Amino acid sequence: MAYEGNLSASVPEWLNKGDNAWQMTAATLVGLQSVPGLVILYGSVVKKKWAVNSAFMALYAFAAVVLCWVIWAYKMSFGDKLLPFWGKAGPALGQKYLLKQAALPATTHYHKDGSLETAMITPYYPMATMVWFQGVFAAITVILLAGSLLGRMNIRAWMMFVPLWLTFCYTVGAFSLWGGGFLFHWGVMDYSGGYVIHLSSGIAGFTTAYWVGPRSKRDRERFPPNNVLLMLAGAGLLWLGWAGFNGGDPYAANTDSSMAVLNTNICAATSLLVWTWLDVIFFKKPSVIGAVQGMITGLVCITPAAGLVQGWAAIVMGILSGSVPWFTMMILHKRWTLLHHIDDTLGVFHTHAVAGYLGGILTGIFAEPQLSSLFLPVTNSRGAVYGGSGGIQVLKQLAGGAFIIGWNAVVTSIICLVVRLVLPLRMPEEELLIGDDAVHGEEAYALWGDGEKYDSTKHGLYSDDTHHQWHSSGATQVV
Repeated sequence: MAYEGNLSASVPEWLNKGDNAWQMTAATLVGLQSVPGLVILYGSVVKKKWAVNSAFMALYAFAAVVLCWVIWAYKMSFGDKLLPFWGKAGPALGQKYLLKQAALPATTHYHKDGSLETAMITPYYPMATMVWFQGVFAAITVILLAGSLLGRMNIRAWMMFVPLWLTFCYTVGAFSLWGGGFLFHWGVMDYSGGYVIHLSSGIAGFTTAYWVGPRSKRDRERFPPNNVLLMLAGAGLLWLGWAGFNGGDPYAANTDSSMAVLNTNICAATSLLVWTWLDVIFFKKPSVIGAVQGMITGLVCITPAAGLVQGWAAIVMGILSGSVPWFTMMILHKRWTLLHHIDDTLGVFHTHAVAGYLGGILTGIFAEPQLSSLFLPVTNSRGAVYGGSGGIQVLKQLAGGAFIIGWNAVVTSIICLVVRLVLPLRMPEEELLIGDDAVHGEEAYALWGDGEKYDSTKHGLYSDDTHHQWHSSGATQVV
């Protein structure tokens, strides 16, 4: 037991203070990735006239998800089994429920003959900690999805969309892969959300972007970030917050958690460097926005594998996550009519769907047997490079990702059609023309300009009247 002897009621025998402290810290780090991380990133990477709207979409989604999560969605994701892919809905609000030892009741895993293979997941901290930790994961998934829709989605439609998508899409992926659903018991590997969070948000964002429609023609042609330095601040919160994202998923402050955090940073750094080198080779300039995209694809790619692979595999995954999504975004996107037709504002399809699926497949290749035994319910799991059942594992990873893709594409489309019966998905043209002031009655900056270079004849006197002979090009214009 974690503690013995005469203890107060607030420190039961099963409580491990170290695990509980780390889990709440990890949850806070993931929460900071959203608020203020993605709030800042979204508000600064878009055109100035959409800064307030983009930041508010993230802030609203975070708040809405938290409330829906505790009222019904947590138990749909991690409660008792209702269907092979869904848990029974119910509140997670009562003291009796929240103060007992955390447990995921559907995760007990049995051999084919009915004998016990892996016991139920029962971390050494209260259910309240588990509910909050999983809640910030749900919130960031919806916020990532919003990146595909910035600059044109009707904010009222977004308010309706968020709880519907959480209920009918996110909970299905979470229960299926983490909460004791059919993919969990089949042995599909998703250490921290390559499929549950990133593949689902990328596919759902791309699908929603199709139904919402594109930004205005003027915005699609020119959509410069309004503050690159502030964008880097948001990106930094996202990167360092990933220590909680991947480091918290062993549900304990243990050796596997340490391995996951180190691998996360190895892969992210490698991916950022590879993406930057490709920008320099093909566009002759190192793009700051490109570097952030490479950082994100590295973080996403390692997520399903973080505590399951060795350090050398994290480097290989970083090389691939910095190059494969770069190719789909910078080359394939321009040549494939479907990708070019659908207006995915921040390229979430490439940075999350492509990188997430890539990471899931690579997990099936590189998962190390000993590390896998520390985390997975199916004993003797391993990646393809370690022989044995590893080849089958790759097929499981492909099939698990295919389920997430299919469910999100179909159900997200249904949700969009339902919302469209009540509210238009896209803003009216006059709001698209004006931006934040028309939608919210507020603007981010009381300053001139909307991404154009300073011109004293248009903008009046200014002390830094510096003229440049070059214009931004290459990867910076993709976003």
